[in-house]
Amino acid sequence: MALPRIPTRLVALAATSALALGALTASGSATAGPAAASQQHTIAPLIIGHRGTAGYRPEHTLGSYQLAIELGADYIEPDLVSTKDGVLVARHEPEISQTTDVADHPEFASRRTTKVIDGVSTTGWFTTDFTLAELRTLRAKERIPAVRQHNTLYDGRYQIPTFQQVIDLAKRASQQFHREIGIYPETKHPTFFRSIGLPLEPGLVRTLNANGLNRPGAKVFVQSFEVGNLIALHRQLRVPEVQLLSATGAPYDFVAAGDPRTYADLITPLGLRGVARYAAGIGPDKNMIVPRDATNHLLAPTTLVRDAHRAGLVVHPYTFRNENTFQPADFQRGTDPTGYGNAFAEDELFFSLGVDGIFTDNSDTAVEARREFLTGAQQPAA
Repeated sequence: MALPRIPTRLVALAATSALALGALTASGSATAGPAAASQQHTIAPLIIGHRGTAGYRPEHTLGSYQLAIELGADYIEPDLVSTKDGVLVARHEPEISQTTDVADHPEFASRRTTKVIDGVSTTGWFTTDFTLAELRTLRAKERIPAVRQHNTLYDGRYQIPTFQQVIDLAKRASQQFHREIGIYPETKHPTFFRSIGLPLEPGLVRTLNANGLNRPGAKVFVQSFEVGNLIALHRQLRVPEVQLLSATGAPYDFVAAGDPRTYADLITPLGLRGVARYAAGIGPDKNMIVPRDATNHLLAPTTLVRDAHRAGLVVHPYTFRNENTFQPADFQRGTDPTGYGNAFAEDELFFSLGVDGIFTDNSDTAVEARREFLTGAQQPAA
């Protein structure tokens, strides 16, 4: 069965925008839509396994990272938080009730508490109140079971991995698959962790150094939604950094310091030139590249990719997912929010606009979309 194509309206939209905005591919060439981009794009966009391959396994588990690699991801992405004893582990948030079975452990019932993280009061169980040995008694579970019921089959099968275990897995897989697997760690809520005496940065630098990964040419990107810690890390790291960007709000270190700048200020041409002083790229919400209207339909692309490339920055937007509930209306299929939409078309649309990589929950979908984009050919119909 042939793969579905990008709807005609969106092909025209991408082509028109590319011509009008001078959108650049990773090789720096102008692109005029999917076909022209396929011929000119000489550097394949990166496929970044978002939290592993969270579309198929509970996120931030060794099973999720392993499957992402098997499905063709170039990089795997661990979000880093700290334990009580200062060990970096992979969790999306320091609060772990949604991603582990901690609530089922009566011995930890008294650990349930409320903390303020980035100005938001949150109640639950936090990695900062557990030693690594205690966290190892827990098991991971699917974070959004209503959307990804299939993933609940794997609840209880995996522990919370340490950052070192993720690196070890990448090293083993690199040998197994005869290609170097990169890592793309994110420092989560660095202002919060620093405020409680558990800064993330020393452990990150120490671990990269110990594994020979803090060197030019290493397949490592370090990312953060905050700015100050990336600037500080820039003085210690020899690997590229990526400034994450939200479609709303401001970096929390700006908020905490009374700095009025927002993420919107960082994506102006002047703001991007400032980012380029300490970072090699940006990781924007994909809606900052192709916005949606009030009915969830796609609008014309912005100039963000062009502006970032002109500032010398690569662009790695997030997050690409297969389910209808995450897709724009243009690519949804049927009425089941958990059913798959035309994710190939969404991936290819962004490739045609010149992004240098994407964060995806479904590595196999992104790899196939990239192959089709670069070659301009679908697999033969079955």
